[in-house]
Amino acid sequence: MALIAAAYAIVGLMLVLPPVLVFTEALRSGLGAALASITDPDALSAIKLTLEMTVAAVVINTSFGVLAGWLLAKYRFPGRGVLVALIEIPISVSPVVAGLVWLLLFGTQGWWGEALNRVGITIAFATPGILLATLFVTFPFVTRTLLPLMEQQGRDAEEAATLLGASFWRILWGVTLPEARWALLSGVLLTTARAMGEFGAVSVVSGHIPGLTETMPLHIETLYNGYQSVAAFSMAALLAIMATATVGMRSLFEARIRREEPRKAETAGGGA
Repeated sequence: MALIAAAYAIVGLMLVLPPVLVFTEALRSGLGAALASITDPDALSAIKLTLEMTVAAVVINTSFGVLAGWLLAKYRFPGRGVLVALIEIPISVSPVVAGLVWLLLFGTQGWWGEALNRVGITIAFATPGILLATLFVTFPFVTRTLLPLMEQQGRDAEEAATLLGASFWRILWGVTLPEARWALLSGVLLTTARAMGEFGAVSVVSGHIPGLTETMPLHIETLYNGYQSVAAFSMAALLAIMATATVGMRSLFEARIRREEPRKAETAGGGA
């Protein structure tokens, strides 16, 4: 009982209390003030940029993650372990370090920044830099979510489809992914939540330009540093709602996966 009570106390302190305080501070001056701060032009710009970067990162990293997961799960080749380690680098490297690397490469004093600026391409302190930073921090999630399930699938069904003349894309979309759809959706939602909440890497490469290169987390910092606490907590509450909804959907999909696994095992056993 003592351990259960301690667990509930830690969860309440670390996970429940912070959101409660955020919403309390956001509504301190009333719902009208909170909504007014969210509909401010700079706030709307931050919300729009966050959604755009999130959608772009999810589309790009989902496409890569599906192909990388399929390759790593279905084949054994020299350097496979190195490739897996490289894909997992964003999990272990600080996002701030990643932002500094992009700045070193594409900043005005960076290796390629001056050359790109001469041809009219701006990456640092602009939306392309924000997208690169977001792509980096969300890079591994779809692959790491799909990989264990694709490895369990084996290759029998795919080899049968190949013998029947199916193309690679037909096999991928018609055989492999339908069996992994819940894991794929889980990885997509995890990528979405991570992209929306990213601060460190984006902070370094964005330049913090209000109305132009501020995402929601950066706008929260700007408001809080400007002593606009109600507006800062209102934006934080909106971001918390978006992230919580995304993570909640992911939990539902993972529960669906766990329910389907025994059914598949029974079906396989009955077929045997």
